[in-house]
Amino acid sequence: MNTYISYLYLLSPLHTGGTSQEGNIVGIARESHSDLPYMSASGIRGKLRSSTPEDQRKSLWGNTLEDVQQNGDENLTQGSLWIGDSAILWFPVPSLSHGIVWVTSPFLLRRWLRLYNQYLPENKQLSLPAIGSCSVGKVKLYLKDAIFQPSELTIWTKEEWKNYIPQNNKVTEIIDKALVLSDADCQTLIQTSLWRQVRVNLGEGKVLADNAGFRYEEAIPPETLMYFPWGSTTAANGTSEAACNNLKNIFTSQINWQFGGQESLGRGLVELWNN
Repeated sequence: MNTYISYLYLLSPLHTGGTSQEGNIVGIARESHSDLPYMSASGIRGKLRSSTPEDQRKSLWGNTLEDVQQNGDENLTQGSLWIGDSAILWFPVPSLSHGIVWVTSPFLLRRWLRLYNQYLPENKQLSLPAIGSCSVGKVKLYLKDAIFQPSELTIWTKEEWKNYIPQNNKVTEIIDKALVLSDADCQTLIQTSLWRQVRVNLGEGKVLADNAGFRYEEAIPPETLMYFPWGSTTAANGTSEAACNNLKNIFTSQINWQFGGQESLGRGLVELWNN
């Protein structure tokens, strides 16, 4: 059973609802083991299902509770496809010296490579780059909340680091400066570089509500590169290739997609493509 990879390049901030709220900060969904932001498989699946032609929905995604309760189906059934959670691969961090630098870490790269290397010949499979590998060379690098000395960085040539950037879409050409950080440093910079939008409670007539107060809503910033795995389930039963091709056609049915709600605010707009 093949596992495919699809990529999401964020064109606007992405807010996926989380369960945490500390003070006046509305948090986003985070992985329990890494505390890194992510987008749940259910959110991706729901959007893809709604974009699937009606005559293919049950076969690809299974039926729903509504089908059982109102449309005469006896039981819930499994569809032919599964979708995994979407994880961060490259994250943009503001830089006083270099504009924007995209960062990643061994942890983020390692789990992507588990999937990506299966498509490469054994003699061309990618290995983990060293911590401190930097596409701008051995320079003094000023990032938001961090300064790296030349001695902490190693030269990462374009011929090397471009292999770790998906090339199947021109949108990734904007990623022109890359840096590999330690897991701890990367997690800290991701946390401090999240998008925070100020909100205020409004009442009727768009006036301040009686309980009006500012709150800050977190989001994954635009220019972030994410990916999610997907494939066929055992329910495909000999139709795996056809089911996967149907999903690939759905991917190409539109250029930009919207995930995570807040569509009227222009949030969650992404460019999606298959590996």
